[in-house]
Amino acid sequence: MVLRESAMEAPPRPDYRSPCAACNAGPGFVPYAAVMALPAGDFELVQIVDAALADAARRAGSLLACRVGCTQCCYGAFAINGLDAERLRTGMHTLRTSEPELAAAIERRAHAWLAEYGADFPGDVQTGMPGTSEEDCTRFEDFANDAPCPALDPATGRCDVYEWRPMTCRIFGPPVRTESDDGVEGLGHCELCFVGATPDQVAACEMPVPHEREQELLDEVGSGEETVVALALLR
Repeated sequence: MVLRESAMEAPPRPDYRSPCAACNAGPGFVPYAAVMALPAGDFELVQIVDAALADAARRAGSLLACRVGCTQCCYGAFAINGLDAERLRTGMHTLRTSEPELAAAIERRAHAWLAEYGADFPGDVQTGMPGTSEEDCTRFEDFANDAPCPALDPATGRCDVYEWRPMTCRIFGPPVRTESDDGVEGLGHCELCFVGATPDQVAACEMPVPHEREQELLDEVGSGEETVVALALLR
């Protein structure tokens, strides 16, 4: 997933949309998503973000290239927080009841992802948590960068868990405010979007992101842990 910086210099933040031989992980495999409950406030958070996305898309018009079948942002592993993981888990529980064949297809892709990339996962594949050491963080930057998200239907280019997708996926595409490690702010957006746009045009389409509200919910459930989409989908 690639962001283009506009208006001010700042590093990109990961993704938006709508992106181990551990297939034998066995009964001991319990990703982090299985151990917390989705707070009621998450529904409000999703509504706020989706409304902000719709408004940014309206302002951007044809400058926003995101369309069904555009899947560049659906490749590569990225960290998701506890709310994201539990939202995906909720979605999978729903699909197992309402669309069991679809749920089974997603799980097959997730297991295939795990079999191919799990052995190199820079963390604990049994819990699904990425490592926190400097070495693990460095390895994660290059981990599974070419891997399609297991939620991506390769035949249609659609996200099969779109309704429950992580916040990162919900804000990738439009300009969102970023901040570098040294505090420099900028606007980042998908490199496929806003081609030829001026900095003022980009700034006029900025999508506000309720990071504080999300953090409040994470604090409410006491979750500071992360995982990746493939592991969250399996529980």
